[in-house]
Amino acid sequence: MKCAAYASNAADFAQTEEVVKKVHEDFGSIDILVNNAGITKDGLMMRMTEAQWDAVIGVNLKSAFNFIHACTPIMMRQRGGSIINMASVVGVHGNAGQSNYAASKAGMIALAKSVAQEMGSRGIRANAIAPGFIETAMTAALSEEVRKEWMKAIPLRRGGKPEDIANVATFLASDLASYISGQVIQVDGGMNM
Repeated sequence: MKCAAYASNAADFAQTEEVVKKVHEDFGSIDILVNNAGITKDGLMMRMTEAQWDAVIGVNLKSAFNFIHACTPIMMRQRGGSIINMASVVGVHGNAGQSNYAASKAGMIALAKSVAQEMGSRGIRANAIAPGFIETAMTAALSEEVRKEWMKAIPLRRGGKPEDIANVATFLASDLASYISGQVIQVDGGMNM
């Protein structure tokens, strides 16, 4: 098994085209694309700056467009592939103080659904995963009070683990999900926002 690491600015169209070209040259195919780049720059809409909006949309949504645009011609020639967009429950339900993040993640969902319709006849599947609160460095920075409120809203009474998301991504990337496309899978412990 071969493994390699590549660095690029995912929000830069030209860099994305170059890194995808290099991956394809090195491996000969691109079978799975996971769009996982994401940042937050939270703030209430009336106080949000254009720079906050643009940064989140650029990293979270434009990067997914860039990679899908670069990978789909390769996947079309292969007559197959799986595209997985990491969205968020915030993209499904919205969240006060995160309109830029919510919009970017809702865009990831709509992008997956649209690509699924456009590319299905070529054997390409596209889906989105909408994680809830996952125990990461980002959520560890939340106050204890916020974390307690958060746990009360989750029927399983715990945050998810990164492995919970990885397991769903592995499933969607595999042949076990060969008839699943255009879907959003919420991995959120049963949370209703």
